[in-house]
Amino acid sequence: MSQARRFWLKSLAALVPAALALGSVTAHAQNALDEVMKAKKIIIAIPTDFPPYGFVGTDLKPQGLDIDMANLIAQKLGVAIELAPVTSANRIPYLQTGKAALVISTLGKNPEREKVIDFTSAYSPFFQAVFAAKSMPITSFADLNGKSVGVTRGAIEDQELSRVAPTGAEIRRFEDNNATVAAFVSGQVQLIATGASVAGNMMARNPQLNAEYKLLLKDSPNFIGVAKGEDKLRLKVNEIIAEAKKAGELDRMAKRWLGRPAGDLPQ
Repeated sequence: MSQARRFWLKSLAALVPAALALGSVTAHAQNALDEVMKAKKIIIAIPTDFPPYGFVGTDLKPQGLDIDMANLIAQKLGVAIELAPVTSANRIPYLQTGKAALVISTLGKNPEREKVIDFTSAYSPFFQAVFAAKSMPITSFADLNGKSVGVTRGAIEDQELSRVAPTGAEIRRFEDNNATVAAFVSGQVQLIATGASVAGNMMARNPQLNAEYKLLLKDSPNFIGVAKGEDKLRLKVNEIIAEAKKAGELDRMAKRWLGRPAGDLPQ
């Protein structure tokens, strides 16, 4: 046997396992939805430490916007649901290792994450905004003139507020979110500029404030994470999201937990 032929056969032999492995990956892809429907159960990873999107209620059960969305998907699929609590650090590995079919955990979409998982359409807003009492008429940033606004020093909302606030606004900066919230709750400032999660938690804990969303500073919507290549499941969830958006369910969930409708969300 010639040296060239031996080299060719050796190269072919090396390629066979790789081809078999690729075939296995291809065969595995697209199985998630079928497996969910066969088992009549879906495992969805959710947060329990990030109110109002996900936290443990007084009944020791998870609740929040992300949990409502997870339950809605299971209901529309007609299957039971198992909620798997995750953290920011392990939520993507849960998808990659098959511990969950979906991750609904305030997940933002960026190029780095898109390399390792896929995303559905957006299902909820995540934003920085200005909040104040419902009795205070605020419809534009010009209305902040002559008013005091509390904000956490160096946070995204500090940067955005500094860019758009009129010169007559009194921006009072505090060292952390707790101090900023305390200043608003105690009446040291008339308005607060903060993130949706902080505001939602603050309003839930202090209903006497009668606070509400006033002005948007920055919008960064949340998406549902799906394992790479699971297009059947991703497209099915997209259908559910589209129907929920049309029926006003996404707006109702956002209004309940964040104080504002979901509005226009990217697909």
